Amino acid sequence: MQSAFAWSLCLAAGVVVASLIPLGAARSQADFQISDLAAPRAMFDRLPEWGKRANWAHLNSFEAFVLFAPAALLCLIGNVDSTAAIAAAWIYPGLRLAYIAAYVANLPPVRSLCWAGAMVCTGILYLDGATKLM
Repeated sequence: MQSAFAWSLCLAAGVVVASLIPLGAARSQADFQISDLAAPRAMFDRLPEWGKRANWAHLNSFEAFVLFAPAALLCLIGNVDSTAAIAAAWIYPGLRLAYIAAYVANLPPVRSLCWAGAMVCTGILYLDGATKLM
C-alpha cells in the first residue's frame, strides 16, 4: 500500500521532467544559439505559439508538484490505506501528463478538466493524510 504513494511521487516528479520534452522541441525551433544562455528568457519571444504554451505548462508542472509532493508524503508517513487516496495518487500523474498535452495542443477545456482533476486528487491525499494523523 505505502509503495503506491512513493511510486506516485516518483511518477509525478517524472512528469515535471517530461514537461521539458515539448519545451526543448520548441526551443529547437526558436533557433537556439549559445548566446541565448546569457539571457534564456529573452528567447521566449521567438518561440512558436505552441512553444509558449509548452513553457507555461512546464512552469505549472513545478507549481502543481509543490502542492502534490507534501500530500503524497503525508499519506506515506501516515500509513494511509484508503482506496480513494491510492487511486488519487495513481491518477494524478496521468492527469498531469494529459494536462501538458492539452496545454501544448491548445485545448483549454480539456486542460482545465485535467488541472481540476489533479487538484482534486491532491486534495484527497491531504484530506486522507490529515485524517489519519489526527
